[in-house]
Amino acid sequence: MHNRIHRLPGLVLTDHEFSVPLDHARPDGESITIFAREAVAPEKEDAGLPWLLFLQGGPGFGGPRPDGKNSWLKRALEEYRVLLLDQRGTGRSTPVLAQTLARFPTPQAQADYLKHFRADGIVRDAEWIRRALLGEDTRWSALGQSYGGFCLVHYLSAAPGGLREAIFTGGLPPLDRTPDEIYRATYRRVIEKNRRYYERYPDDADRAREIVDTLAAHDVRLPSGDRLSPHRFQQLGIHFGASDGYERVHYLLESAFVQGASGREMSYAFLRHFEDAFAFQANPIYAVLHEPIYCQEEAANWSAQRVRTEYPQFDLTSGDPPFFTGEMIYPWMFDEYRYLRPLKEAAEILAAYDGWPRLYDADALRANAIPCAAAVYYDDMYVERTFSEETAGSIPGTRLWVTNEYEHNGLRSYGERVLGRLLDMLHGEQ
Repeated sequence: MHNRIHRLPGLVLTDHEFSVPLDHARPDGESITIFAREAVAPEKEDAGLPWLLFLQGGPGFGGPRPDGKNSWLKRALEEYRVLLLDQRGTGRSTPVLAQTLARFPTPQAQADYLKHFRADGIVRDAEWIRRALLGEDTRWSALGQSYGGFCLVHYLSAAPGGLREAIFTGGLPPLDRTPDEIYRATYRRVIEKNRRYYERYPDDADRAREIVDTLAAHDVRLPSGDRLSPHRFQQLGIHFGASDGYERVHYLLESAFVQGASGREMSYAFLRHFEDAFAFQANPIYAVLHEPIYCQEEAANWSAQRVRTEYPQFDLTSGDPPFFTGEMIYPWMFDEYRYLRPLKEAAEILAAYDGWPRLYDADALRANAIPCAAAVYYDDMYVERTFSEETAGSIPGTRLWVTNEYEHNGLRSYGERVLGRLLDMLHGEQ
């Protein structure tokens, strides 16, 4: 196809589309489209720059949509030509949505299709694209944010010959921990985040309790028509791991009630903004594959739901301030989220599936010769710090920066500083 070029102030963007196999083990089978957006500084448009592949967090989210040369991209474009990948199933790549999955005749067929959308498929796509853009013998650098870092560790395991250097921000995955171990660690982090939230906003304890009691006593509907249940309200804690997360939740709770015709009732503005605070329905990979991204030769079996019972802090029936949950997926979501309901049976199949291949080759990682630099956030709510430190110790050549100056969204919020520090580490200047 013609690669369309767009010019913004300080930025030149070029669209690329690639046809790749759905299953790289069957190159003559079904194909899907992968979209990627190339970014370069205007003054370096014709320069022979090294390439930097950006792997987005998620799973299930497209690459960044730049509206200018700012944050981490500004720093990256000083020395790289950047490729912003829409990982398979996301963005302008062949999309995975309830609508597109409806073409399959059975939930089993949906599940079999979705099995191809983990890190292993994403990395094989990246290698396909690298060869198409750079040639077989030219390596590129890669930057993995959050889940993008999980993909990048798989890249180091499976295809290190494609990489010249690897950069991680909040994205060193546990190599051999079970989903239950991962969620136990994550729940403990979420409990601490709740405590800090109520220390910052003590009045929100009463606000949150009133909301929970109202939702338990009344059938409150979101603008979509979905019921807002007490445990769906608890999911607001997913935002606590970002630098602005406490404020986002606090300001939302402030708007929860208004005086209506029949007295105090829940505000439409609150319900509207609450619904907009979640991406599960528009990005269903985020829901159906969230636990399977951790699985290697085992089934998740709704790990977050099972492990939650070990932490009574999340029980809403006590009179204590309600504790919010974090980045966890629960089976009830496939009943209560309108656009996840058609995927309920496929999600059940994937939760029970124990044939997931291994993602990380310990021997290959121990033999690593690719320079690596990683930012690990000390209080990270989404990716357990101690597991990340274990992983860094298993990959020779990894320069590690453990910091409590930033939260998990450090690259997005303070990208020029964060990436600048990592590049200095990578190039021996720190």
